[in-house]
Amino acid sequence: MISMGGIIGAGLFVGSSAAIAAVGPAILASYAIAGVLILLVMRMIAEMAAARPEVRSFTDFARVGLGGPAGFVTGWLYWYFWVIVVPVEAIAGATLLQAWIPMPVWLLGGVLIAIMTAVNLQSARWYGEFEFWFSSVKVAAIAGFLALAAACVTGLLGGHEPGLANLVRHGGFAPHGALAVLAGVTSVFFSLTGAEIIAVAAAEARDPGRALTRMTTSVILRILVFYLGSMFLIMAIVPWDRIVPGTSPFTQALLALHFPGAGMAMSLVILTAVLSCLNSAFYVTSRVLFTLAARGDAPGWIVRLDPRGVPARSVLIGSTSGLLGILAATTSPARVFAFLVNASGALMLYVYLLTALAQIRLRSRRGMRRDHLQMWWYPWASYAAIAGMLAVLLAMASSPALASQFYVSLAALGLAAGACAVRQFIRR
Repeated sequence: MISMGGIIGAGLFVGSSAAIAAVGPAILASYAIAGVLILLVMRMIAEMAAARPEVRSFTDFARVGLGGPAGFVTGWLYWYFWVIVVPVEAIAGATLLQAWIPMPVWLLGGVLIAIMTAVNLQSARWYGEFEFWFSSVKVAAIAGFLALAAACVTGLLGGHEPGLANLVRHGGFAPHGALAVLAGVTSVFFSLTGAEIIAVAAAEARDPGRALTRMTTSVILRILVFYLGSMFLIMAIVPWDRIVPGTSPFTQALLALHFPGAGMAMSLVILTAVLSCLNSAFYVTSRVLFTLAARGDAPGWIVRLDPRGVPARSVLIGSTSGLLGILAATTSPARVFAFLVNASGALMLYVYLLTALAQIRLRSRRGMRRDHLQMWWYPWASYAAIAGMLAVLLAMASSPALASQFYVSLAALGLAAGACAVRQFIRR
């Protein structure tokens, strides 16, 4: 549920509308390609977790495989990505709440951050409990939607013309061509990131290695079923060219099926998804910052647990960063906040690339042992994953809509590498 909570968010319930409008029904292929890339990365993480059970943090795989500088860069890039998610999700939740509570967005966002700060200051069990129920709502909503939509498409329920004609009727399956499908991979890839949260949370499980090796593959496969199944049924019900970017395609599909209260129901589900992602972002930023401090890559005073075993100082740093993000979004949305968000655009790709390179390095060191879980079709699947992620980066650089994110993210990567070089120079 923790891993699903990190992936199933507003990117599925709302953001998918823009991807459908840009690619058409062939967005299913884009999701499948992106899903395979994420699946390969998670399999590599599972192999490293099985081979090196003493490594108890996702970002430390790069450190073990490629050395201290790679661990420094990976940790700080990963922390920055998730610390930007905090204000983004808080603002999204506040915008939804504003329809029911007439208060300024910045104030509602601050309240949401305060609530999630209180939750994450309790214990890992509290975080897991909240995330379980948040994710349960999302999973139940998607499962219910899949059942209802499938019944209508197959003709078991009235009120909608059965069949799959909408998938090819309005300009064909790929109305914008094959290049649009590849460009779509760039957009949907980021809505599928977050599965690696399980590799962060597993460090606080009783048996981290077993938790990771059991969960990584099965979770991604379930999520792909949710994503692909939902998109397939939505476009079978609603012609793709009628889906309005920025609105929930789930709501549009339910309205087409004359489902009463569709708008209110989906607003509540989307709010739950936003709060779930906000909860996950708080958890990840605190644990990653704590790990960086424990390795000497962040100030040592952060490495202190409270009586409940919680890294309270790193939780409060994440909370403060989130409030500063809301302030930036309120006072300078088009400049400061846009820059901060763009700088996180490609960071997960850099993190995944370093993790994949670490897996190849570690595998080559330990030979071909077969006494634990292994990466499929090594080394070709590992190389294919790296090539696929490089292709996504190239597509970002070539896309007018995403090029700014690519270059600003590249600058963030350079800044992290430069900070690492300065740190090593000072230590000498």
